[in-house]
Amino acid sequence: MRNNELKRLFHQLDENGDGKISPSELQNCLRLVGEELSTDDVEGFMVTVNEDGHGLLRFDDFIKLLKIEEGGEEEHRFLWEAFRVYEMEGEGCITPKSLRKTLEKLGQLKTVEECREMIRRYDVNGDGVLCFDEFKKMMLRT
Repeated sequence: MRNNELKRLFHQLDENGDGKISPSELQNCLRLVGEELSTDDVEGFMVTVNEDGHGLLRFDDFIKLLKIEEGGEEEHRFLWEAFRVYEMEGEGCITPKSLRKTLEKLGQLKTVEECREMIRRYDVNGDGVLCFDEFKKMMLRT
């Protein structure tokens, strides 16, 4: 995923626009994917990935979070949770419709056709949707 795309994703998660992802903002994102973590768990996790231990994710911390133990269980779990935010139709893939719905919840209004185009950029097998492996490659691409 290119730097400008990572910044766009970061800003989508940063609900209040303060340039940092707070524990509550991360909890809201995780709730979208059906994960319920306690505030203490989320805060503890965030402290481990940020440089200054303030418990908020700045963009650099967010990049580290995406690359934690590349290929490791933590990375896989984080990416799976992120994938599930967008995969809302229970089909095991991100469709243009599910992408549009999620972006709408995040305050970005896109048409289904615009979402089709966004998916097309990373759709390796050309089936019009993103499976987890395609999503993972997209997220780890630099």
